[in-house]
Amino acid sequence: NISNSPSAKMLQIASAASKRYYLTNLLPEEFSQAHINGMIHIHDLDYYGKTINCLQIDLYKLLSQGFNTGYGYIRPPKRIASAAAQAAIILQSNQNDMFGGQSFPHFDRAMAQIIAEMPQQPDEEEIFQAMEGLIYNLNTMHSRAGAQVPFSTLNLGTDTSKMGRAITWAVLRAFERGLGRGESPIFPNLVFRLKKGVNLNPGDPNYDLFQYAMRVAGKRLNPTFSFMDASFNAKYGDEVAYMGCRTRVIGNRHGAEVSAGRGNIAPVSLNLPRLALQTRDVNLFFVELDRLMRLAARQLLHRFEILGNLRAKDLPFLMGQKLYMGSEELGPDDPIKEVIKNGTLSIGFIGLAETLIALIGKHHGEDKEAQELGLKIISHMSKRVKQFAEEFDLNFTLYATPAEGLSGRFVKLDREIFGIIPRITDKEYYTNSVHIPVNYVMSLFDKLEIEGAYHQYLDAGHIAYVELESPPGDNYEAVEEIVRHMSEVDIGYGGINYPIDECRHCGFSGIIDDSCPNCGGIDIRRIRRITGYLSTEDRFNNAKLAELRDRRAHCR
Repeated sequence: NISNSPSAKMLQIASAASKRYYLTNLLPEEFSQAHINGMIHIHDLDYYGKTINCLQIDLYKLLSQGFNTGYGYIRPPKRIASAAAQAAIILQSNQNDMFGGQSFPHFDRAMAQIIAEMPQQPDEEEIFQAMEGLIYNLNTMHSRAGAQVPFSTLNLGTDTSKMGRAITWAVLRAFERGLGRGESPIFPNLVFRLKKGVNLNPGDPNYDLFQYAMRVAGKRLNPTFSFMDASFNAKYGDEVAYMGCRTRVIGNRHGAEVSAGRGNIAPVSLNLPRLALQTRDVNLFFVELDRLMRLAARQLLHRFEILGNLRAKDLPFLMGQKLYMGSEELGPDDPIKEVIKNGTLSIGFIGLAETLIALIGKHHGEDKEAQELGLKIISHMSKRVKQFAEEFDLNFTLYATPAEGLSGRFVKLDREIFGIIPRITDKEYYTNSVHIPVNYVMSLFDKLEIEGAYHQYLDAGHIAYVELESPPGDNYEAVEEIVRHMSEVDIGYGGINYPIDECRHCGFSGIIDDSCPNCGGIDIRRIRRITGYLSTEDRFNNAKLAELRDRRAHCR
């Protein structure tokens, strides 16, 4: 979501210089060469020794105690509008201490708790105005490096208290109405938590909110849906929270197994298609996979040690205001190593589909044998990651990498080595993580079942999508059928994709070709989902534009 502004250009220049510095001066040669030649991809390399990735923020803790952003103390709010404004400030302030996303894991619950402490309870309209203001702020505060807005996520939907329900309803209503001229909000990403006995089924206390969420999802692409009853989430109650990009942080070797106050430290991703093209043999592939995974683990350990030497004062809001689990006793000059042990180190990957084609000639959407091999590969990787966690006593996890910029980088490098190979290097991108290729036409229900089988192994984060030809609109029964199927096939986090085109001149929203059918205008805002978050087409890179052109709607 980087724009073309002067500060965005400055960020890109600084980023390039920082990456070069780390590759030539800080990283051991085996890691820098593995990154340069495309065996691995070190994400956010420009921030390698500067800060950590993302955080699930304990909103109630900050609102109830007050906080300091650097120029003075902000006291606890006494009105709902102030609480919403402070929530935006918290996301903005912490974004500037980190390179990844910012999220509230229990937004409805946190706001309900702070409302209970206010001298006067707000009415429905006051709550709506406050939530609308929050959404406006998160779409207009260009406070992130490069004139970006914070990469923000709100998890909600399971608080059954009167005020918790009111907060969820107001957020959904504000999203449904849109911004000032009815535009679809890009941020925050909304994640609607689903849980049996709470909101999933008729008769559940928040079932009406689930119905409303589906109606909004059919118009705005948000919310996406997380499933608390999935086999790998159920033991945590409703504690599991997701970033909009898909990141999941819950298991913890060093403290409480909750999401609040924790996040990912850093990820690294493996080029699985490269391994398959080099080996062309299943048994040899697994041998080389083990070698590459150990190299990736050692690279993450190196980054962890570098970051562990940072002092609390280097991350003044994140550590100074005690947002991170375990940071409560840190002084300004104390190193953060013991604190960030509560975070995760994630090994990700790209291109399972192309890997399977290289090894046996078919991908997992086409053939049961390919699906069996795909599950064997990913379960093997999960086993190795768990062994790393035991060996190094750190929270190593396996990640279905979003790969916004990576998808084009790897295939470009591999084409230089192997040439153009049909169905593997003959396009501008590799398929993300465990997804079935976007141009493969199949039943949406079959797609969800095939991809859902992998989520149990991807403890660092995962997502499953279906692609529709057009917005479902008020046909939330169709949305519900899809979401319920996600729940039935053990998906942890899922979303429904479709094109949203909006005329900037008259506000018409629908499927627009070259010009608006209402006013004839040609200034069209085209919103699509990319790696979890929403963005406009004009901010997609070339690889993702190529992927977008190849997307095909899934049939029933």
